[in-house]
Amino acid sequence: MPSRRVSLPAAAVLAAAAVSVAAPCLAEPSPAPPQVPGAVLEPVVLAALPGWREDDAGAALDAFRRTCAGPGPNPPQAAGVTGTPADLAAACASAAAVRPGEAKKFFEARFSAYRIVRPASGTEPERRAGFLTGYFEPELTGSLEPGPGYTAAVLARPDDLVSLAPGETAPGLDPAYRAGRRTETGLVPYPDRAAIEDGALGARTRPLLWLRDSVDLFVLQVQGSGRVRLPDGRSMRVLYDGKNGQPYTSIGKLLVAEGHLPINGLSLERWTSWLRANPDHARRLMRMNASYIFFRTEPVTDPALGPPGAAGVPLSPGRSMAVDGGLWRYGLPFWLEGKLPGQPGRGHLVVAADTGSAIVGPARGDLYVGTGAAAGRAAGDLHDRMGFVVLIPKPSAQDTAAPEAATGAGRP
Repeated sequence: MPSRRVSLPAAAVLAAAAVSVAAPCLAEPSPAPPQVPGAVLEPVVLAALPGWREDDAGAALDAFRRTCAGPGPNPPQAAGVTGTPADLAAACASAAAVRPGEAKKFFEARFSAYRIVRPASGTEPERRAGFLTGYFEPELTGSLEPGPGYTAAVLARPDDLVSLAPGETAPGLDPAYRAGRRTETGLVPYPDRAAIEDGALGARTRPLLWLRDSVDLFVLQVQGSGRVRLPDGRSMRVLYDGKNGQPYTSIGKLLVAEGHLPINGLSLERWTSWLRANPDHARRLMRMNASYIFFRTEPVTDPALGPPGAAGVPLSPGRSMAVDGGLWRYGLPFWLEGKLPGQPGRGHLVVAADTGSAIVGPARGDLYVGTGAAAGRAAGDLHDRMGFVVLIPKPSAQDTAAPEAATGAGRP
């Protein structure tokens, strides 16, 4: 899944730090729900949702605080996405004072909950369930120098690549393209995967490191980031730093459409093994995905966390979710209504912290599950219908007194 970045600026959080948490009141009517394209938001009571009492809201609170403290997305999200920055900043400020064990009270007090319902349209019936998939951070083997066993170059962002912000267009460039190549006469479409592999970029880019083969490179590009273990035992993080703006084509769909593999049991391990066993077909099929990702590197500072997502903060395994960044503001919590593989209970609280080109629509999510091979298998198993409840921060003008459990808590 290409990694992508309100989390809210720290200054906004500190500016709102005098705001306190309102005491929960289940009888209090929810504000009028915001208007979200393609969905109707139906008010619900958090405390009454199946599984709410059993879920570890403290882990979600940690992810929320981390997202609050981030630098924000780059480029910024469009102004019209759901989630008012000022209200989210006020909720972030209140989160700093929440004591251990009071996370559920915090979310109940500071947010109004709405189930995302897609209304009936034409022959489509009303739908109360969306679709959830999983993604992960692959752990790959690489080298800072090319050589036997290290043949696939991971390329840095080219100096003539221009990325377009959400909703931005450029004269002469098809609006379907989200990036272009800078020329003396303006932007033109950037070369596709096949052209880049054939050397179309020349000196415009440079190799950052080398992976085992083109299949490992393809996996890294599909996921959008990864950890690479070097021959001396060190690990480094390889992070998304832009893409060529060409359309993405799923290699899994291509393999199924051509009859090479069945759709049932189509795991990452299975399709990568097939590609390595069929190199001629592999090169052709991978080139049919015109999209190409460029990267940057940085040290691994906290092995327990994932790479930065679109919100600009490290992803929390099992608690950070990619959403449609054109609809939802990063930092919004979501309640997943359903059983997740390997998780107890009947629901799970997560935080919007990332996005991806395939994550489109109001009830579509991609859950970050962790790093390495086991996380890869878990991500491959996660493709389920799921109910989505979005938590919208209450207007900051509703702030009253802090709940007893949070009074006296220090603020950073």
